[in-house]
Amino acid sequence: MEMINAIEALGALAQETRLETFRTLVRAHSPNAEEAGLAAGGLAAQLGVAAPTLSFHLKELTRAGLVSARRDGRSIIYTANLGGMRALADYLLEDCCQGACAPSLEETET
Repeated sequence: MEMINAIEALGALAQETRLETFRTLVRAHSPNAEEAGLAAGGLAAQLGVAAPTLSFHLKELTRAGLVSARRDGRSIIYTANLGGMRALADYLLEDCCQGACAPSLEETET
């Protein structure tokens, strides 16, 4: 991940509704791609957010590479992009630390 991508992802998550949206989509993840994610309407209801507001936030999360969308009939299903989340975590833990975090990470893994 490049620095500009990390800045975009962190910026997208630095807003309460977007962070809660992303967390909700991560919890809705399934190994079966056809079962993963939530429909926009259901997600809006679950979060208690107006549909136009949620649409704006989903667009920002998608632009940052943290959320993906697919059409399922008349619905749009949004899923957390776990690859994007992993790339951001790797960037923060490896690229930013330049190896300095490795001893701490090894301690938490055991």
